Amino acid sequence: MSSNPEDPRAPAPGESTADFGFRSVPRADKKPLVRAVFDSVAPRYDLMNDLMSLGVHRLWKREFIEGLDPRPERTLLDLAGGTGDIALGWLARGGGPAVLSDINPSMLAVGRQRADAAGVDAITLVVVDAEAIPLPDSSVDRVSMAFGLRNCTDKPAVLREARRVLRPGGQFHCLEFSRVQVAALAPVYDAWSFRVLPRMGRLVAGDADSYQYLAESIRTFPDQEALAGMMRAAGLSRVSYRNLTGGIAAIHRGWRL
Repeated sequence: MSSNPEDPRAPAPGESTADFGFRSVPRADKKPLVRAVFDSVAPRYDLMNDLMSLGVHRLWKREFIEGLDPRPERTLLDLAGGTGDIALGWLARGGGPAVLSDINPSMLAVGRQRADAAGVDAITLVVVDAEAIPLPDSSVDRVSMAFGLRNCTDKPAVLREARRVLRPGGQFHCLEFSRVQVAALAPVYDAWSFRVLPRMGRLVAGDADSYQYLAESIRTFPDQEALAGMMRAAGLSRVSYRNLTGGIAAIHRGWRL
């Protein structure tokens, strides 16, 4: 793909695999491939989300942040936090100290610029693989993840780690593109995702392939019920979800009790 010097290699017979969009790739190769995508789109990440959601992601994130219930005495770990929308929104609404984490330094660099421009100092930025969070057990009150879980190789490991670092009574919140629940929306959404979006990616960012991957990654992500089941399997309790815009996205929540 254009964001990577070589196309993903085909897995060898018997080799462990992971999804990379609609393709299966060697499991060890997924993280570098995803990193290449986000290296490519980082300078235009917010524009990318505008294109993918027709700007509605801003409303979704506002609801998501309100659901986190920011309070000064609560701490937030934002996983795959990218350019900082959630962590900065949490702080703007009166939340306590926030850790903005991402596996991709290019994304965090944009987040740092935004935090500096806003004069925010109650935020820590750190490169973190969400599958192995370098925090002690029971150390934060909220863990958030917005549009990042679908790009992770080992999603159950991410969910287990999120539960591990939560204090008892803490909550994990996930905002992610999901499965459309309104039949009339499905063909329009498919046409937008696979015909229009890659072309716009080529015109706006000079990178159609990364946008094609991002559209494919949405379709291979577990649907609402499947993700809720994965959260329960990771030990989270009182798991619930709420569909947004007919199921184009959904907010999942689970507690550590």
